Amino acid sequence: MTLASMKDMLERAKRERYAVGQFNINGLCWVHAILDAAQEEESPVIVAASDRLIDYLGGYRLVSALVRTLVEEKGMTVPVALHLDHGKKVESCLRAIDAGFTSVMYDGSHDPIDVNIRDTKTVVDYAAPHGVSVEAEVGTVGGMEDGLIGGINYADLGECVRIVEETGIDALAAALGSVHGKYLGEPKLGFAEMEAISRSVGIPLVLHGASGIPTDQLRRAIELGHAKININTECVTVWTEQLRRTLAEDAETTEPRKILTPSRDAIKAAVVAKMREFGSSGRAAVVAESLDAQAR
Repeated sequence: MTLASMKDMLERAKRERYAVGQFNINGLCWVHAILDAAQEEESPVIVAASDRLIDYLGGYRLVSALVRTLVEEKGMTVPVALHLDHGKKVESCLRAIDAGFTSVMYDGSHDPIDVNIRDTKTVVDYAAPHGVSVEAEVGTVGGMEDGLIGGINYADLGECVRIVEETGIDALAAALGSVHGKYLGEPKLGFAEMEAISRSVGIPLVLHGASGIPTDQLRRAIELGHAKININTECVTVWTEQLRRTLAEDAETTEPRKILTPSRDAIKAAVVAKMREFGSSGRAAVVAESLDAQAR
């Protein structure tokens, strides 16, 4: 199966009240683990590369080629979107599109809303002829985000409506109390604000910083229009914990495959658990049929 944009998979998820997981890659084993989990669970999936890690991962073209090649080599039958996460510059998004990414996020949330709308519209206009979906953000998610530590700045309802109506984006990340990284205490999402925004904009919402949010709050967020949920910290944590256990149990080994495979398996298990939690397991066939019909 070829890579797909996330537009149709998210619209279906919103209608049927489940969410598609976005899982960030931090190296080769993440790509293997995420794709294997999606195939095993028969779940649509969004594989994401954060803009801040693009150079570390080898560049836009290498990331695109890597994901596309593994999708082909594994004989994937589930819908897979390749997404640029937190594109900080318009140029970054355009380069990702040219390299073969099927979805991009332009993050202008730290700019005044007029600038955010202007730049987001530039990305949308470039993405549309390529069949690439676009996500935007209003408000700021707290915690560690792309190397910066910031506080929570709730999304403004009027600004959310404006950016959707004036740009034609496919998904909106509206900051409503989540944070990147680990939570100190129990997260408390703004469900009243969430409901008002979801009802007003009509498009799928995106929940950033979802690692560590209790299941009941995640399910409530899904009910209120969140069709895409981003996970990174939980996968990084289980990978690190397992790597430490492996080295502690066999400090003499120098074989990379023996050292890294258990951590790869830990990522896969974490992704499987999230897919089941989000309700996307077993949904791939219907989504794939819809995508195939549109392609014809």
